Amino acid sequence: MSRGLGVSDVACTRGNRQLFSGLSFDIQPGQLLRVRGANGAGKTSLLRMLCGLLLPGSGQVLWCGKPLAAQREKLGRDLLYLGHAAALKDELSPLENLLDACALGGHTPAKAAAMAALLDAGLRGHERTPARRLSQGQRRRSALARLALSQTAPLWILDEPFNALDTAASTWLTGLIETHLQSDGMVVLTSHQDVPINTPNQQDLAL
Repeated sequence: MSRGLGVSDVACTRGNRQLFSGLSFDIQPGQLLRVRGANGAGKTSLLRMLCGLLLPGSGQVLWCGKPLAAQREKLGRDLLYLGHAAALKDELSPLENLLDACALGGHTPAKAAAMAALLDAGLRGHERTPARRLSQGQRRRSALARLALSQTAPLWILDEPFNALDTAASTWLTGLIETHLQSDGMVVLTSHQDVPINTPNQQDLAL
């Protein structure tokens, strides 16, 4: 049985416009898929289909060899999806937001582990600052810190994760992704930037 993510002859239509059709690919443990395309090409729509948040116009998406609709609970345990927006609650601190997001995902890390993840993300001194007072880059790093606590989720789906990151934060994020791939994790991401990720198992998909 497949241990990965499969897409078979998938199409996406928004309004009266067909964004893509006949799309097929397969991602197995240890592999990275980078999705490229102009704004409006359907990159975010594709990621939402892979998460089961949007139904394809035709074709199907499989997880471990079975349709997503037949195993939503399993996919919920196996998947970490981070959209292009930081999705933080402004009144909560990065620490509170991180702990809440992990709890909603089905696990609660120790507070010390969450603090360590925020420190590694470059948020020293801002762990308890209300999110509304953070810069765009700090908000993005606060959301991405969840990756450091989610290495056991085999599938990561990340929408423009490198947006608003400086060089140091990009290097940190690249390291998290490489570690996940080396542990047989799978990563699907969109990126306008050519960020070098050290893996021999990269696929590129242009929409």
